[in-house]
Amino acid sequence: MDDKKSVVTEDSDRSGLGLSERREVIRREVLRQGFTRIDDLARVLQVSVMTVHRDLDALAEEGWLTKVRGGATANPSALQKAGVRERTAALNAEKEAIAAVAAESLHRGQTVFVDESTTALALHPHLAAAAPLTVVTNFFPLVRALGAVKGIEVISLGGRYFPLQEACLGFQTAQAIRNLRADLLFMSTTAVSAGACYHRSEATIEVKRTFMECAERSVLLVDHAKFGRRAPYLLAPLDAFDQVVTDSGVDEEEIAALREAGARVRVAG
Repeated sequence: MDDKKSVVTEDSDRSGLGLSERREVIRREVLRQGFTRIDDLARVLQVSVMTVHRDLDALAEEGWLTKVRGGATANPSALQKAGVRERTAALNAEKEAIAAVAAESLHRGQTVFVDESTTALALHPHLAAAAPLTVVTNFFPLVRALGAVKGIEVISLGGRYFPLQEACLGFQTAQAIRNLRADLLFMSTTAVSAGACYHRSEATIEVKRTFMECAERSVLLVDHAKFGRRAPYLLAPLDAFDQVVTDSGVDEEEIAALREAGARVRVAG
């Protein structure tokens, strides 16, 4: 017991942070990045790898993250508590790379559905460049980003407003979607496992499924940190999408297995 205390004290002195402060830094970093490596945390915080393991164990018990080989991923439930600004900052380079590949499906004159994901939000400069377009979305940050863009007609979906997500979700939003048809849908989700995608929010699932029903083609945008996560609500199998775009952080064997199972996967970067 004394040995454990001495290690923590030594590491805390080197990092300049107390135990609770260090764990808060780790929690925020995992939430911001989606996935963080143990070695990177140890180097940045100037503590031992074993100390990082203990910190991650404690945060996992609190439900913030899941330890995986070599690092930790943020739990979908924890991400649900994060605001749009925090989620937008996470894996920004990967999201931009994914958006650039997905944007190859855009053509002038299309009607495009875009969901409330920050991954799809990275598409906004590509949407502007593809004008004229009609963009239908329930995501207020995208409405603000495109509202004044010449050649972009924005249709904002109503319904029950969720402040944390900065979006309208649920039954009324789904009903509004059913009155429309789109050539293309761009959407994301919080978890991918066993060849399917899942989400934490039932209200969100209802909207995303309705988007899929009312679009001619659908493109799923998912960064590597979403793979291997768990969430309770099944959204759809990956082969239900016309295209799945991810980044190079996904294991090549997993990509090969998904393709063999019928998913049409493209890797950005």
